Amino acid sequence: MNTPAPILLIERLRARWLPADVLTRGTWLVLASTACFGLAPILGKLAYRAQVEPFTLVSLRTVLAALALWAFYLLQPRWRAAIAIPWHALPACAGMALANGFGSLLYYTGLARVDASLGQLLYTLYPLWVFIFLSAAGHRVSRLAVLRLGVALGGVYLLTAGGGGPLDALGIMLMISAGALYGWMLVLGQWAVADVDSRTVTLYVLTVQAGVVFAAQMLSGAPLAPTTMDGWTATVLLALIPTALARLLMFAGLRHLGGVQASLLGVAELVVALVMAFVWLGERLPLWQVLGAGLVVASVLLSGRESHLETSWEDLLREGRWRELE
Repeated sequence: MNTPAPILLIERLRARWLPADVLTRGTWLVLASTACFGLAPILGKLAYRAQVEPFTLVSLRTVLAALALWAFYLLQPRWRAAIAIPWHALPACAGMALANGFGSLLYYTGLARVDASLGQLLYTLYPLWVFIFLSAAGHRVSRLAVLRLGVALGGVYLLTAGGGGPLDALGIMLMISAGALYGWMLVLGQWAVADVDSRTVTLYVLTVQAGVVFAAQMLSGAPLAPTTMDGWTATVLLALIPTALARLLMFAGLRHLGGVQASLLGVAELVVALVMAFVWLGERLPLWQVLGAGLVVASVLLSGRESHLETSWEDLLREGRWRELE
């Protein structure tokens, strides 16, 4: 049975540069996945520098990623079985696609107005939105959860208002709202389709999402495609690396690793975004925003302690064990 080429490449790099006991195969694949996810705001900014419109970027990126996933699923025997989907899961996938589709439109519209580093920091607050939604559904609120909320709010204040400098209020609200919609999509998906293969859910959510954002592009009157080679390059890379390849690596890693602390993964993705924004885009965070970023990271790390027997509620959601939260 053939192993997909991207996963083989990751394995060869790990075998060449790291001893076998440094990182397990699953950990290495998941870390590679978070590195791919962290490139999303950087490639988005590079597309904007090439004069790509936000709605054009979102639509083309999602359509290309959906086509890439369909091709991969059809060509890989182990993944082909994941194409079949129960009828009862289709409405849930459609709801998730609507949430994630509108969320991606908000994310990339907001990204056009704020720095990639600040935008990713605000978006990374999505676990707090998951907590809020779970609390509204009756999940017990612990003192640690309240502490996390306070730390995160302090971080948001420093990121957005602590220095008194000029910031784009609309861009900030768009990024926070995008994180809220992603959190809602996560809760909705795991409540409604907990018994369905996550690879199947991802394929159909991304497919329906492509239709949602393409319709939004048509209604907005945005151009159908980039007009420059740089714009095409950034858009195609955004579709293939943070959108399609990152998901494939994540699923491959979780098969070997089991439940991974979502908080730690979120921090790894955030670190990649901040470093790449510094290296490629020349972005700098003022001191007060560095302090705010530290508070956001601390809040996300504390999510690993929001647990039943040291299992975070993000892990329970991802593994379809949400009933244990009751």
